[in-house]
Amino acid sequence: MVGRIIETEADVAEGAAHLAAIEPRFGRALALTGPLPLRRRPAGFATLFSAIVSQQVSTAAATAIWSRLEAIGATAPAGILAAPDEALRGAGLSRQKIAYGRAIAGAGLDFPALRTLPDAEIVAALTRLKGIGVWTAEIYAMFSLGRADVFAPGDLALQEAAARLFELPARPRERELRAMAEAWSPWRSVAARLLWAYYRTGTGREGVR
Repeated sequence: MVGRIIETEADVAEGAAHLAAIEPRFGRALALTGPLPLRRRPAGFATLFSAIVSQQVSTAAATAIWSRLEAIGATAPAGILAAPDEALRGAGLSRQKIAYGRAIAGAGLDFPALRTLPDAEIVAALTRLKGIGVWTAEIYAMFSLGRADVFAPGDLALQEAAARLFELPARPRERELRAMAEAWSPWRSVAARLLWAYYRTGTGREGVR
């Protein structure tokens, strides 16, 4: 079953109200962050490749790399397949990310078909591709497909924000945070938005691009 799709700011606000009602800490966080962003992105290759570019680098670095890739026309499948390695490395991509981008560009992934799959099947389909891990697949499901009940517990900013908000003795590991997030269903994607926003208020840094 596909479940709820987040399409508008009103959908996000509905989810935020639900979370504040079931967990007082979320209510306090929401008072600090104000209305949460929609964070919807177009579905397709460019957004998936952008998530790979963002892996293991700061949001500022990822934004700069993406701008350079746009400048050389390497954000679409044909562009990254045609671009020389030297140009892609000059834009800031590692050899590994170049290989991942080209593998996905040549995979012939049926992006429209992903819209019809349940959340777990989306993650399974994407992680079969070279270079796509669970974090990348979950981010794509949240932002490009609008899935309301997907979370990304492997995200370091979410882990840090959860530790601060819930006054944990240490940053939770991925498995621990995934278990915590079960209580936030069916709005786990909004819980992620709220934790990212809370992270920004506490650190002055963006937790996700």
